[in-house]
Amino acid sequence: MKQFFKAPFNTFLAGLLASLPLILTFILLGWVAGIVRQFLGPDSLLGRLLAAIGLQLVEDEWKAYILGALLLGAAVFLLGLVVQTGLRRYVKAAADRTIKRLPLIGTLYDATDRFVGLFDRSQKADMTAMSPVWCHFGGEGGVAVLALMPNPEIIELGGRAYRTVLVPTAPIPVGGGLLYVPTEWVKPADIGVEQLSSIYLSMGITPPLRQNT
Repeated sequence: MKQFFKAPFNTFLAGLLASLPLILTFILLGWVAGIVRQFLGPDSLLGRLLAAIGLQLVEDEWKAYILGALLLGAAVFLLGLVVQTGLRRYVKAAADRTIKRLPLIGTLYDATDRFVGLFDRSQKADMTAMSPVWCHFGGEGGVAVLALMPNPEIIELGGRAYRTVLVPTAPIPVGGGLLYVPTEWVKPADIGVEQLSSIYLSMGITPPLRQNT
């Protein structure tokens, strides 16, 4: 009798384990879709702005939102065409002359521009400026955390040398915390930015292929 119940249970468990990655993938996609809806949906600030643009042409709010999103997508596509024609440096120079000079907004724009540049292979300067590092909290042998170092400059706080690091969040690595860590706690990570992102996107399931801790 025990064997009879054990075999179906093992079969069910095997099926559950086989389907678990797919189930977790859909759960994660649902969670990400919820975040996207929160920040880009019709009730968000951007969504209301898109609807306001669309309401100039149609009366229905949902149609106005979709039309506004299509117009924004078309504008981004046109910007992509401009960039691909070799005018990228002029567009970037114009942004540097205007947005980067604005208080607070300029600082945020510069930080996000550096982060996005990590995934653009054509911006090699930013790739070298922001590099993956290991942070050993408490010193060697302490908790090891994968982070990004925006620049190699040393900051002095209370007579002690610190480095600036960004610790991403999983599974959305564009968020995270800005920390000032003692220089002796920070070591270069022998991995690329793409691998660091995949580690955080997988919530740690993907391990570092090469470790230099």
